[in-house]
Amino acid sequence: MFDKFPKTRPRLPREIEVIYTMHYKSNREGQTKASFLAQRMESWLHNQVAKDLGNLHGLRKTTLEVGAGTLNQLQYELDVGHYDIVEPFRDLYKESPFLERVRNVYSDISEVPGNFLYDRITSVATFEHICNLPEVVARCGLFLADKGVMRVAIPSEGTFLWTLGWKMTTGLEFKIKYGLDYGLLMKYEHVNTAKEIQGVLEFFFEDIECKVFGLSKSISLYQFYTCRNPRRKKCLEYADQSKA
Repeated sequence: MFDKFPKTRPRLPREIEVIYTMHYKSNREGQTKASFLAQRMESWLHNQVAKDLGNLHGLRKTTLEVGAGTLNQLQYELDVGHYDIVEPFRDLYKESPFLERVRNVYSDISEVPGNFLYDRITSVATFEHICNLPEVVARCGLFLADKGVMRVAIPSEGTFLWTLGWKMTTGLEFKIKYGLDYGLLMKYEHVNTAKEIQGVLEFFFEDIECKVFGLSKSISLYQFYTCRNPRRKKCLEYADQSKA
């Protein structure tokens, strides 16, 4: 099933590579008109991931966020417990005012101590970027506490509506500003489709629920998954295999 993983990210053209970091951070922080609009739309993703916190009533829960980026998810999260993150790009979060709320920072999920367990594992618009996605999801399953939940929000990558959406907003703005093809950047960034991500989640978890921002998975902009009861034997086998 996972023959195509780990995937190899395509090489960026030199003219995009030199502006990549600056553009990525600008896009994540909503500094341009198109990215600001995208951020407003993406608030649906953040709200879905944080929705479970409204029912905690003072309970303390541990959270691991995979792909924390600029820490913008913390705008939506109550300060209810220990919050750890996995994020390889330090430049994205190093000046964030939310950093003081983070207990531990890991550059890779393999750095998380094996005895750590989390009540919540979250991810917002990250799984489409991860070349070794099955390994990451397998490890998430092992780090999830009993009765814990993994909450994953993703764009509907690979669908017509999602492609049309970015072409008419950030893609058009990128072309006007730099004279470059945003599609090349998207191929570099989004190595996994929404359908592939769903398949990986279903392989490692017994119970999965999905909500969409749209009419259906194939006619939507975003998708949100809650994942419970990891198949721990499969998770352990795949995680061990990845070490070899």
